Amino acid sequence: MPPPPDTTGHVPLPPGGPVAMPSAPQAAAPPDPAATTIAVLLIGPAGAGKTSVAKYWADHRRVPTAHISLDDVREWVRSGFADPQSGWNDNSEAQYRLARRTCGFAARNFLANGISCILDDAVFPDRPVVGLGGWKRHVGPGLLPVVLLPGLDIVLERNAERSGNRRLGDEEVARIHGRMAGWYGSGLPIIDNSQLDIPETARILDDVLTRAIASPPKW
Repeated sequence: MPPPPDTTGHVPLPPGGPVAMPSAPQAAAPPDPAATTIAVLLIGPAGAGKTSVAKYWADHRRVPTAHISLDDVREWVRSGFADPQSGWNDNSEAQYRLARRTCGFAARNFLANGISCILDDAVFPDRPVVGLGGWKRHVGPGLLPVVLLPGLDIVLERNAERSGNRRLGDEEVARIHGRMAGWYGSGLPIIDNSQLDIPETARILDDVLTRAIASPPKW
């Protein structure tokens, strides 16, 4: 029986099964994340280096891997783009939700075709709208979240090098960074990459994912 018509005016995305929790390997050897098809969510404030690390990590894996940036997908909307820097409102929230749903749909399609993916987003621990729940709903419980959280001075320095609507004011950066500290004690793995370059951070990310595959986090 076909699904009922959508009366909201939105075109529903095709259905897709959520990503299941990864299975721990049967062998005694530790899992190798570089050779495993997985979905990773890299979380962090603006200036944490999420996109740079995600791209490098995806570029250096032994299995096909895609990088999906929530900000990039949001900016697919050109005319009528709701810039969150102009104020978070119903329009910017609706576009964020749509972008997140689109990212989740793309991730499931990649994984179904044997392609790993790493997504990045500034997910807040204390704000359900921009929280993990939406990612879990659209990708599935098999998504492996990792927090990238360098010191505030590093974040401010990196943010100053940005341009366009990706560059935030110092006060906004400090506010976001302070809220991200709520991830401590959450049970999610946290990487402080204040003194790490991109290759070193990617190597530590692999170490963290090795442990997460062997013992998936509860979130």
